[in-house]
Amino acid sequence: MGGGGFGRPRRPPAPGRSGLRQGEPVTDTDQPASGGPRARRPEEGRQGILMGRVRGVPIYVGFSWFLVAALITWFFGSQLERLFPDLGAVRYLLSLFFAVAFYASVLVHELAHTVAALRFGLPVRRIRLQFLGGVSEIERESPTPGREFWLAFVGPLLSLVLAALFALGLLVVEAGTVPGVLLAALMLSNLIVAVFNLLPGLPLDGGRMLRAVVWKLSGRPMTGTVAAAWSGRVLAIVVLVGFPLATHAGGLAERESMTGVDSIMDGLLAAVLAAVIWTGAGNGLRMARLREHLPALSARALTRRAVPAPPDLPLSEALRRANDAGARALVVVEADGTPSALVREAGIAEVPEHRRPWVPIGALARELTEGMRVPADIGGEELLDHLRAVPATEYLVIESTGEIYGVLSTADVEHAFVSAMTRRGR
Repeated sequence: MGGGGFGRPRRPPAPGRSGLRQGEPVTDTDQPASGGPRARRPEEGRQGILMGRVRGVPIYVGFSWFLVAALITWFFGSQLERLFPDLGAVRYLLSLFFAVAFYASVLVHELAHTVAALRFGLPVRRIRLQFLGGVSEIERESPTPGREFWLAFVGPLLSLVLAALFALGLLVVEAGTVPGVLLAALMLSNLIVAVFNLLPGLPLDGGRMLRAVVWKLSGRPMTGTVAAAWSGRVLAIVVLVGFPLATHAGGLAERESMTGVDSIMDGLLAAVLAAVIWTGAGNGLRMARLREHLPALSARALTRRAVPAPPDLPLSEALRRANDAGARALVVVEADGTPSALVREAGIAEVPEHRRPWVPIGALARELTEGMRVPADIGGEELLDHLRAVPATEYLVIESTGEIYGVLSTADVEHAFVSAMTRRGR
């Protein structure tokens, strides 16, 4: 059922790339899911270790977290050894406790985003704790700039609340003790998370807040996205250049000189943060431009004309009828005209031409399930969501009256999706 006729081999179209890998893996971004129509959810094992669910949303700890936890344990343990030389090996247990407590704080930050999204009626695919923090994978855009603003703001707000709680804890412990050092470190780390995420540039929460403000003032979400994305790119350059300079100046204030290792580590950290911010800003802009073209993905516009046929009809005769009618799809119908299955395009291509008079189309068909029936008027992200929920190669497109409109091929949707991506910069 290719472009030139039934059963002819053709090169398959490029698959639709997932846009934000459903939530862009950055320090903290809550981009909605948008991707190719056949985008499959990654296997659970590839997401990390499933730790539990909150309101039905799975929480995963990525494998990269264990590397970060080891690094935090090592570095923080070195600091504890300098402050409390008598601790011995216990300092590493305390350092591991700090690493777990810090990521628990990050989880609270992400849960704030998730709960807010669910209250706004926005589905959340998963929460992941990973190398550079956490990510709440929210599947749809906020419908209004006000909701967008609050959805982004609640994360840093909870981090500030946690910082304040740890600061209160410092009032009830003795200064200079191990509990005091742990509470101070947790207070400072949550404060850093809050302040960093409030910086005004995508993909950070502050960038989404800036997007909401510009969206509100201009009346166009795309204008807000462009402003926040370019702000994010400027922020990436500032981090790349300014972070090493700031840490170098701070180091000179505390000691006479900095070692070469310190300078290299500062530069490496700045480069990683800048790359994450720059990439996240670019992805946000790319997906926003793509989303402008999504309305062109209409089931009615992409549907192939179909010919109904009984299941025992030979394939050769079914193809002849389809070609005579100018159709490019076959629908298996029962004696009363009720559609029961769709003939697979791949199945037709696998049957040699000399065997087609002896192969009934029912042997090449896939039985229709409820999810394989697509309304003719569906389109855009709603169409992509539907196809992702029920993966198949062909779908029966029906009118609101229940009549058969035709067959929608996933390959055609993928081709249209890729075409929309190539037009995103226009």
